[in-house]
Amino acid sequence: MSGVAESLFATLFPSDCRLCGTPLINISRLPVCEECILAMRPIAGGVCSVCGERLVGANAFSGEQSQPRCGLCRRLEPPFVKATAYGSYEGGLRELIHLLKYEQVRPAANVLGRMLAEAIADLEPSFGERKVLVVPVPLHRSKLRQRGFNQSELIARAALKLKPAGDRLALNATVLERCRETQSQTGLTRHRRRENIRGAFVMVIAKPDELAEREILLVDDVFTTGTTVSECARLLRRAGASKVWVATVARTLKADAQLVELPQENEKQTMAAAG
Repeated sequence: MSGVAESLFATLFPSDCRLCGTPLINISRLPVCEECILAMRPIAGGVCSVCGERLVGANAFSGEQSQPRCGLCRRLEPPFVKATAYGSYEGGLRELIHLLKYEQVRPAANVLGRMLAEAIADLEPSFGERKVLVVPVPLHRSKLRQRGFNQSELIARAALKLKPAGDRLALNATVLERCRETQSQTGLTRHRRRENIRGAFVMVIAKPDELAEREILLVDDVFTTGTTVSECARLLRRAGASKVWVATVARTLKADAQLVELPQENEKQTMAAAG
């Protein structure tokens, strides 16, 4: 019966995968084929233990820290404890995120949520006993009105529906507000990015001690240079948060970097994209 239903679906509702163009034969609200989703694999190889950037050369292990760090994190301590991402912001994963953000294909949030849940699982052993407050990076009200949703919040909600990711997490999408619309960060230098994002966020807290000694998990769809999440993390720390963690679906990585293999690192076995 399922084969008949799929054939009828393909006949009545012909469609192609929005990523590779292959005709779709399975009934699904997401116009992406299974092969494309399975190809979206987790980040492999050595990455910075703080920001998740790809490591270059053996000097990543030098210094006083026992965990490998990239050059930037060794020079300047970020305002967050650790940032982790599921996959590299390229290929099919990049296109899937764009389907959600720019073409309003909302079912993509469920797949991206599974990926975010796996990224969160990497941080979970370090969380304290109290429930961690999940804060999506907000959109400016004009962008929210134009898009109709905040993709970071949609993805976070999908992730929190899963176990064990949702067991120790509590979502609060109103802690931060984007008070100033910023220009696109694409093509800007690191310095220009900092200037562009400075003062773009404000805290919205009903009670002064609401964040006191709370651990915060800041979530977003993509981590590029870390400018946005760093600005948000600084505000959250000033408001009383004890620690700020960062989890994203994807991260830009140094394309031409020489991969560094971490000692005794086990390859990830779970594949969030496969469900």
